[in-house]
Amino acid sequence: MILLVTAHARGRLMRASYELATAARRIAPEGPLVALVIGDGAVEAAREAAHIAERILVADRPELAQYHPELWSSAVAQVAQAMHASAVLIAATRNGREYSPRVAVKLDAPLMEDVVSLDASEGALVAERYCFLARATETIEADHPVAVITVKPGAFPASEPEKKAGEQSEVEVNLPQPQLRIVQKESESRDRLSLDEADIVVAGGLGVTSARGFTQLIVGLADQLGAAVAATRAVVDAGWRPYADQVGQTGKTVQPKAYIAVGISGAVQHLSGMNRSKVIVAINKDPDAPIFKVADYGIVGDAEKIVPALIEELRK
Repeated sequence: MILLVTAHARGRLMRASYELATAARRIAPEGPLVALVIGDGAVEAAREAAHIAERILVADRPELAQYHPELWSSAVAQVAQAMHASAVLIAATRNGREYSPRVAVKLDAPLMEDVVSLDASEGALVAERYCFLARATETIEADHPVAVITVKPGAFPASEPEKKAGEQSEVEVNLPQPQLRIVQKESESRDRLSLDEADIVVAGGLGVTSARGFTQLIVGLADQLGAAVAATRAVVDAGWRPYADQVGQTGKTVQPKAYIAVGISGAVQHLSGMNRSKVIVAINKDPDAPIFKVADYGIVGDAEKIVPALIEELRK
């Protein structure tokens, strides 16, 4: 049995949960999938999860409403043990990367992190993941009764929802007294798609010259395309954009259908977070910029002239 720990927000499943279902079917084409739904909005998200798994377990307790690594890892490990899961799949989001090692320790299981492929045709569980800033791919193997696996967002296509809804039930878990106490949490109000969910990402670097230029060019182009906004670390450090928008080695890793890089030279730290995008478009006035080595389409020129022209054409 494969256990999927769903990722959801405001009562709706995130794309990463549908990708988990696809990954699970790679190792258990006919086997039962069980989806575990925990956190705020679990009851609403469970209705949607019923269309990606044969059985849905809801852990709806006040202590689990907000994410907490100690409590979530305890709940996941208990359910995995009770269901005799052979694999526990968790989306490699920021939260998933934090609590998944705790789950592995509690289960005394191997941890396969950030995987981009899965296979179990030869008996053992075999996966691939990127290494050396995504310049190489390594193959890892787990030969154990249970394995904990974090799946890299965007590595698998999203599964199609099944018409028939799976069986839904509540699950009881015994939660420990946490040693870590979260005293405050602030959420930024955002009116556009997150980087993890977007099919199109428009990213800007210091080549847009100013915070105002970033808003006019990058945000303006993203608005016309219905895209998410991304930034390099230099832009974030300059205070032009929040940390949540950063893509790269110390930021987020994205794999959208289209990644439009404006005024980005292409440092290896940034490339490691976006070089697996399906199509990469680069706009830079330096013809020798490293970004052009990974770009599918390149425009050499001044972004302050090119991007407004693109926005104007899109408005038409």
